[in-house]
Amino acid sequence: MKKSGDNNQYRVALIGSGDRRPKSVQQAKSLRPLIENHVEVIGENFDYSDCPSQMGADFAIVLGGDGSILRSAKLMKENQIPVLGVNLGKLGFLADVNPAEIEAALACINKGSFELIDHLMMQAQVIRDGKQIAEDTGLNEVAILGGPPFEMQQIDLSVDGQTATSYSCDGLIISTPVGSTAHNLSAGGPILRKDLQAFVIAPISPHTLTVRPVVDSADRIYEFVAVRPNQSACVVLDGQIMTELQANDRIRISRAKSIFQLIEVSGNNYYQTLREKLGWRGQFKRVSS
Repeated sequence: MKKSGDNNQYRVALIGSGDRRPKSVQQAKSLRPLIENHVEVIGENFDYSDCPSQMGADFAIVLGGDGSILRSAKLMKENQIPVLGVNLGKLGFLADVNPAEIEAALACINKGSFELIDHLMMQAQVIRDGKQIAEDTGLNEVAILGGPPFEMQQIDLSVDGQTATSYSCDGLIISTPVGSTAHNLSAGGPILRKDLQAFVIAPISPHTLTVRPVVDSADRIYEFVAVRPNQSACVVLDGQIMTELQANDRIRISRAKSIFQLIEVSGNNYYQTLREKLGWRGQFKRVSS
């Protein structure tokens, strides 16, 4: 990550979900003077109408929550620039810099005390009768979700063209390591370290108890067939509906060409985030003798 601004400063774009959280715009504007003490702000985008990489920014400061970061990654598609996440939301697993820490974080970045962590992104395609009807890139997950009449779904899985298994379940999630701490975790899937090059496949409420989540390489092609989807079953990418499903639609998942880069400043680390954000603080109880 290089400085391209005047006076040897980084050029940054401020991004946030003002269209969904109007208060975040006020918070972002109140933080702007602090940010400008350390970097050159070249633009703001609080409705995701402009791609920050096209503004000429060296990196983007996303002010919001994890959902805002997902929207930013999706907006940038193949034109990714690094992102510093400032948490104005609740959990903030990806946006792990608090507003009170923003000046210290930017000071670390200016001194070079940071890491750029590459994150795997996924490409999702929906194919019907041999023709692609939807395609998009995501950072978190693709979910095949049923709707009314809420009957068990049959979802067949093949990997690299070879039959793997057939799921009888309420739905299915395939996620990146970033997405492993989201819906996948709630469905009983494992946590994957953020820089792993793997996907995790987790069925939702599978009928067969021996069916468990599977972790496999991101360099494979995963294809799911919704054999008899419910009336309003759909494919959801990072919380956004791609399309409703019809019988025998094929959902193809592969590694995206794009790589999402998150700026991690000194003092923050993966296991610290797990402990503080997910309450991952197992302790043994002391028994008095």
